[in-house]
Amino acid sequence: MANSLMLCTVVAACLALAAADWSPGTATFYGGVDGSGTMGGACGYDNLYNAGYGVNNAALSTTLFNDGASCGQCYLITCDGSRPGASVGAGIVPVLYQRVQCSRTGGVRFSMAGSNYFLLVNIQNLGGSGSVGAAWVKGDRTGWIQMSRNWGANWQALAGLVGQGLSFAVTSTGGQYIQFLNVVPGWWQFGMAFSTNQNFVY
Repeated sequence: MANSLMLCTVVAACLALAAADWSPGTATFYGGVDGSGTMGGACGYDNLYNAGYGVNNAALSTTLFNDGASCGQCYLITCDGSRPGASVGAGIVPVLYQRVQCSRTGGVRFSMAGSNYFLLVNIQNLGGSGSVGAAWVKGDRTGWIQMSRNWGANWQALAGLVGQGLSFAVTSTGGQYIQFLNVVPGWWQFGMAFSTNQNFVY
């Protein structure tokens, strides 16, 4: 859990919201305070600052990670002083956590990878539910093409879309559907990322 001690301090005041549903868990910390040890990761965000997440990010258990379906989701975490070991021993911190709505700065971001006939798009910075439930891509010369999750927050389309301007459609896991029209110009190249001015609220 990146900077878990800081997180516990910052959100300790949120215990006043104890009426909400909290789940018990444990946290640890890794990497430096600048987030250098947490770049990349199982969601494929690469540079967490560029992707809109900064250092307030966490690695989830296998169950919560759900093969990448949880990438981008937001959690409120606080220290749990009621359990044994609450004095931070051996890098294990008892915590309480709950999933909350994500508040993001800026719009959804699409990071391009793949090859001539294989498009791999990392979909980043989702507000609302924080995660992608379904995605589609449309080229200047195609209709809408259903994408599938490849790994983490990476969605793929087996189509030759190089040289075409691209639009995306995304449904959040909260059920909101947004079309991001003409967000990627025809001159795009693999390795580029494109931000939008639209984002999810649920």
